[in-house]
Formats: sequence, structure tokens, C-alpha cells
Amino acid sequence: QVQFVESGGGWVQAGGSLRLACVASGFTLSTNSIGWYRQAPGKERELITSLNPRGSPGYVDSVLGRFTISRDNTKNTAYLQMDSLKPEDTAKYYCNDVPSRPNSWGQGTQVTVSS
Repeated sequence: QVQFVESGGGWVQAGGSLRLACVASGFTLSTNSIGWYRQAPGKERELITSLNPRGSPGYVDSVLGRFTISRDNTKNTAYLQMDSLKPEDTAKYYCNDVPSRPNSWGQGTQVTVSS
């Protein structure tokens, strides 16, 4: 059974930083793509960044240059370093396969950025 557990969210002022972590079980990060998704209030969940098995990342324009995805294969954990946070980054953040596995969504971790 594939499961993802996210952590590291919190409240931060605009311009601040947070680092999210995603622990995967039943799923090997080194041989699969991993993505970070977010869902803001009243909006659909969206993929914002991903990392393929070769280690090549991709980012949507809204986070390019501010967010960095990485992984530690020894810990089977993915990370999302978020810098220069903006109020519009406020959302619940999730990790999952790319494309996502519908039955493997975790609880997510809430990120709130105040202006």
C-alpha cells in the first residue's frame, strides 16, 4: 500500500521560509517521480513541482525560483524548500506520485502566509 505523510507546515510572514517533508512508504522515490501539490481554499488541487527518477525537477511558473524540490533516497523522503513565501502560497500541501495515485493522498500539511 502506497502512503505519503507530509509535515513541516506552519504559519509564516510573507518573505519567510518553510521546509516541508514527505515520507513515502510502499513507494521508492529513487525509481519513481514525486510531486508536491497544493490546494488553496476554494480552488482545485494543483501540481506545483515534481522530481523525476533522474533527479530533474520541474516547477510551475508561480513557484519557479522560490521553491526547491529534493529527495533523500536513504530516507525515502522528499522535501520542498519554500523561500520568499507570499500570501498566495497559503494552501494545504500534499505529496504524491506523478500522475497522482487517487487512493494515496495523505492528510497534507497546512501552510499559512500572512502579509
